[in-house]
Amino acid sequence: MITLYGIKNCDTIKKARRWLEAQGVDYQFHDYRLDGLDADLLNRFIAELGWEALLNTRGTTWRKLDEAYRATITDAHSAAALMLEMPAIIKRPLLCAPGQPMLLGFNESNYQQFINEV
Repeated sequence: MITLYGIKNCDTIKKARRWLEAQGVDYQFHDYRLDGLDADLLNRFIAELGWEALLNTRGTTWRKLDEAYRATITDAHSAAALMLEMPAIIKRPLLCAPGQPMLLGFNESNYQQFINEV
C-alpha cells in the first residue's frame, strides 16, 4: 500500500492527491495533524532521507521560530524533537511504499516513475 504523508490543507499535498487520484492510484493519506506522528516513524524518515532534507527551513513555520531557537537545530536529535512538536515544519508530501525508496516533494514525472516501480 502506498502512503502519502503530509497535512491536508497544504497546496502541494492537494496537487499530489489530485494527481494520484487522476492516475487511479490506490493510496492511504496520513495527516500528521489528525493521525499523529510518532518518533519511530519520524526516525525511519530521517534514517532514509536525512533530517536536513525533511526539515522545511523555507516555510512559514520555520520563519516564525525565534532566531535563537532555530540556531539550536543542529543535528538529527534536535530536528526530530522540533518535527515531533511541530509536524507542519516537515517538508511534504512524502510518498512511501514497501520496498521502495521514499519520495519527498511533488513532481509528476517522479511520481509516475515511483508508481511504475510499485
